[in-house]
Amino acid sequence: MSRESVTEKKQRAFPVNVVLCWHMHQPQYQDQFNRQFHLPWTYLHAIKDYVDMAAVVEELPQCKVVVNFTPVLLDQLDDYIHQFDCFFQRGEHFVDALLQALAAPTIGNTETQRLAVVKQCVRANENRLIRRFEPFQELVQLARLALVKPACLAYLDEQFFSDLLVWYHLVWMGETVRARNETVQRLLRKARGFTQNDRRDLLGVIDQLLRTIVPRYRQLAESGQMELSVTPDKHPILPLLLDFQSARETMPHAPMPRHKAYPGGDERARDHLQRGIALFERHFGFRPVGCWPSEGALSQETLHLLQDAEFQWTASGGGVLGNSRHASGGGDVCIHHPFRFEASNVTCFFRDDNLSDLIGFTYSGWNEEDAVNNLLHHIHNIRAACGYAEHTIVPIILDGENCWEHYAANGYPFLKNLYSKLIEDPDIRLTTFRDYLKTRPVPTRLNKLVAGSWVYGTLSTWIGDQGKNLAWDLLCQAKQDFDRVMHAGTLAPEQAERAREQLAICEGSDWFWWFGDYNPAESVADFDNLYRCHLKNLYRFLGEPAPPALDQIISRGGGAPENDGVMRRGQG
Repeated sequence: MSRESVTEKKQRAFPVNVVLCWHMHQPQYQDQFNRQFHLPWTYLHAIKDYVDMAAVVEELPQCKVVVNFTPVLLDQLDDYIHQFDCFFQRGEHFVDALLQALAAPTIGNTETQRLAVVKQCVRANENRLIRRFEPFQELVQLARLALVKPACLAYLDEQFFSDLLVWYHLVWMGETVRARNETVQRLLRKARGFTQNDRRDLLGVIDQLLRTIVPRYRQLAESGQMELSVTPDKHPILPLLLDFQSARETMPHAPMPRHKAYPGGDERARDHLQRGIALFERHFGFRPVGCWPSEGALSQETLHLLQDAEFQWTASGGGVLGNSRHASGGGDVCIHHPFRFEASNVTCFFRDDNLSDLIGFTYSGWNEEDAVNNLLHHIHNIRAACGYAEHTIVPIILDGENCWEHYAANGYPFLKNLYSKLIEDPDIRLTTFRDYLKTRPVPTRLNKLVAGSWVYGTLSTWIGDQGKNLAWDLLCQAKQDFDRVMHAGTLAPEQAERAREQLAICEGSDWFWWFGDYNPAESVADFDNLYRCHLKNLYRFLGEPAPPALDQIISRGGGAPENDGVMRRGQG
């Protein structure tokens, strides 16, 4: 019998399922002891990326996407809305230093205050956010001179700082905001000489944008255009909470922390899942069926927890699937397919690392038409390679925040073109993981899931070198001290709850992400200081003295990775 021809296959062909999943996350930047925010990235990404990402989907009713929100991000959005309530209703100061500088009548005369504003207001993409706006570029040139020669700060007047602060927020506005908001358009036309009233108007715009984010995404979810999924509460790496040795499934000779395991890790992992689900339900009004585990980090034990939490699907990186297939004996299996492991009922999807990384790292330098056509070409090739089968699925999963400042116009033209062409293509079905599962695909069974993440298919980004291991040892010691104090029962209920919340913050993945000499020194310093601050606060809430080791720098950095280290490729 002759082999089936390509023409015959096409005659009974099915469209290829494509899922675009955007992960929205910011770690806890707020000092829980004094309530001050150390870094402004949560609200800056909110007025730029979270707004634009919703707007593009709203403009295309046939579009379907998945958006993953971390509970720790949702908590911070709530806090910013509360800050604006306190400012506009009671005249109270912001606890975010950059917002307070924008709101204050004067910048202040101290060099420390002025230097802090200047340092923050030059932190923007050079090509897409600074050079695009000539008045802002001129201000940045003066600001950089002051950074090199701080004595110059004394010669910069109040008007300079007012204009710098206003322009910094204007360039961080979403593309759809600059195109549609009358206040923002008026300020852009004015360009210079911004007044206190101008700044207050701008604060009103930021306030309004923050308040719309959760309702807009909730409405899109209710319309069926968007599936919303969740991550464990404070974004911990679940496989490492459960077992440090899981890292050695892909790094057998990597050095490990001095502590053999994280104390009580199973209980802590379950708590992050339960609290994350509860907070998600409070914001969006329903229980999610999908969980994007922090950094796509999965292990066999993690899958058991997700099943106990009654999730229908989860996802990870393509490298994890490759390692798992090899450990399961290989075989000629289409990787663009759903999978299940052992007796688990949780369906696992694995991101196409190549396509996801093209969006995250490559297409920002292309003409958007060429970029979209190239992506569709890859998708059609995958469809053919998988035999035009009915349940072929191409999961494209990546950061929904950080790559867009590298794109022209915040990625809006690229996304609008991409969504439109995916919708129009008869050989592509743009869908969500939840809707795809309704078609009742038969998952491929594999007998072993090798622990790993969406970064290189390993856990090396969070454990296995000197700085990361030291950070874990400091956290393990803090957890042992936490357990001792809680067992003693000496804390009042409110104080005990604050300590539990602080411990969860310290367990987040982001601190370990940034430790390492391959990361930029400024970012490493930010997160090193913040991590040690969070650990010190844990001891404050426990009523215990903080160990002297928390006064010592953990990691210094000094590298120059792609996209400033905020994103990493799925393939090493």
